[in-house]
Amino acid sequence: MRRLFPVTDQTTAADDREWSLDELADAYAYPAGGTAAGGGAGAGGSPGHGPAEARSAGGGVWLRANMVSSLDGAAQHDGRSQPISSDADMRIFGTLRGLADAVVVGAQTVRLEGYRPARARDAFAARRAAADQGPAPAIAVVSASLNLDFSLPLFTEPLVPTLVLTGAAASPERIKEAEKAGAVVIVAGDGPGVEPARAVHALAERGLVRLLTEGGPRMLGQFAAAGVLDELCLTVSPTMTVGDAQRIAGGPGLPDPARFALDSVLEEAGFLFTRYRRV
Repeated sequence: MRRLFPVTDQTTAADDREWSLDELADAYAYPAGGTAAGGGAGAGGSPGHGPAEARSAGGGVWLRANMVSSLDGAAQHDGRSQPISSDADMRIFGTLRGLADAVVVGAQTVRLEGYRPARARDAFAARRAAADQGPAPAIAVVSASLNLDFSLPLFTEPLVPTLVLTGAAASPERIKEAEKAGAVVIVAGDGPGVEPARAVHALAERGLVRLLTEGGPRMLGQFAAAGVLDELCLTVSPTMTVGDAQRIAGGPGLPDPARFALDSVLEEAGFLFTRYRRV
C-alpha cells in the first residue's frame, strides 16, 4: 500500500508495502476535535499527520461511512459487496470497526451480508482502552419494521448488546421480541421510520460518539440527505459489474449536491482508498 495524497516529506517509495494495523489505525484516526460540541464541519487535518480540530455535523458526534464502489458505480454484485472488495479493503474495513464506538447498519444489509456481532481484537485493545471504549463496537441496526431474525447470534451472542433503532410506530410485539433476545431498542423517530439526526443524537446520549456506517445505500442516502454524515471512506474498486446494481447511496436527490473535501488517498493493487470530509 502507498499513500498518493497528501504528499509529504514522509511519503516515499517505502510506503509501497503491507501496512500494519497500527499504521492503518493512525491513518484513519477520528479527528481530534470530532467529539467536541458544535455544529458544522470544520477543517479536519490529513489523516495520520496530526489532524486538527474538526467539528461534526451531528453536534458532538463524528459519523463516517465506509463503502466500496466499482468503476461503473456499483455498490455490490449479486447483492453483496464482497465480489468487488479486496484483502486490503477488508483490512481497512476491520480497522474502521476497531476505531468505532458503534457500527450503524440498515436491516436489509444485515440480512444480505449475514451480519454477526463485532468481535474484540487484540490489535486494537490498547487503543480502545486508551480511548475509554468497550472491547468491541456495538452494532446498531436501523429497522422501521423490525423484520429481523432475533434468534441470530447478532442479537443473542454479542460481546456488547446489539442496538435496534426504530420508529415510534414499531410493533410493540416485535419490540418485546427484540428485547427478549437481548437487544436494546431505541425509538429514534416520531413516525414509522428512523430520523437520522435523532438516531445520531440517541447514540451520542449513550456515549457512542465515534460512529461508523456500512450502509446499505438507502440508509446512507438518508444520513447524507439529513446532513449528519461527516466523512466518507470510499474504496474505488478496479472492477466493472455492468448490470443495474445500486449505487453507494440511494433515495431522493438533494436539492443541491453536498460538497466533500478530499483528505487522503491510499492505493494497493489498483484499489483506491479515499477519505472525504464534509465541507
